[in-house]
Amino acid sequence: MIEAVRSAMDVSMARDDDVVVFGEDVGYFGGVFRCTQGLQAKYGKTRCFDTPISESGIVGTAIGMAAYGLKPCVEIQFADYMYPAYDQITQEAARIRYRSNGDFTCPIVLRMPTGGGIFGGQTHSQSPEALFTHVCGLKVVVPSNPYDAKGLLIAAIEDPDPVMFLEPKRLYNGPFDGHHERPVTPWSKHELGEVPEGHYSIPIGKADVRRAGSAVTVIAYGTMVHVALAAAEDTGIDAEVIDLRSLLPLDLDTIVQSVGKTGRCVVVHEATLTSGFGGEIASLVQEHCFYHLEAPVVRVAGWDTPYPHAQEWDYFPGPGRVGRALAEVMEA
Repeated sequence: MIEAVRSAMDVSMARDDDVVVFGEDVGYFGGVFRCTQGLQAKYGKTRCFDTPISESGIVGTAIGMAAYGLKPCVEIQFADYMYPAYDQITQEAARIRYRSNGDFTCPIVLRMPTGGGIFGGQTHSQSPEALFTHVCGLKVVVPSNPYDAKGLLIAAIEDPDPVMFLEPKRLYNGPFDGHHERPVTPWSKHELGEVPEGHYSIPIGKADVRRAGSAVTVIAYGTMVHVALAAAEDTGIDAEVIDLRSLLPLDLDTIVQSVGKTGRCVVVHEATLTSGFGGEIASLVQEHCFYHLEAPVVRVAGWDTPYPHAQEWDYFPGPGRVGRALAEVMEA
């Protein structure tokens, strides 16, 4: 996935001189996860450069560049660090089109590694996507595999409005399914690890059915897609697994079609339960699929606590917890 993200930026920079990449350590060092490695050497220090440790400054600069006509793709080193820039993101970037009556747009992409599973503790494991889905004017994308990561990032860079691009860091090197006791499987052994050369894009706002089924619908995104697939395999339950890919805009049609068929729904995400994005999905399912439901919608999520370093795998919504939720809705 690291190579896919880098390829998306490389392709976009080659096609459009207005695309610029910057952030903390993204230039000479190539990023803390090496997602921008080699871009400065290829495109020069004016198109890929390092910034001071100032998230508010990074985003504020990107907004000014975007209003001027450039297309910044910037990195927030960890999603946990975006809070100093939250004002710039929500009060400026998200509102430029509205405030200017369409005279200005803000074509920026904010890339940020998100989620846990790497023993990063409370300040390197957060999943803040719900804080962005509440903001009118933003788009929120969370890929679950390298193929989608490249296609969605290219689409985000080409989008005229601000896109929050959250990259699950536990998926950078392989399709982690929550079985932490097992060896890591590399993307080279997964069908979605095959990423085409050159330009292609995936429409923002279109979900993908990763596993067809008829007994229960599991709605997930990011790392939790692979956890949901593992839970379906472990339990033997005929679950249909939907990878949202985009939280805002949301592909409600795919959700409604699936739940209308299965009559049951489990929503899985890594962020804390209270006010997590799963609550929005559960409400939409209830509103649009009430007469099809055979059981209450069940959510599986992180605890309502800071991410605990010492209890990583208890907090992490693994296949065991998802499997129990699947059994619960099937028995209801």
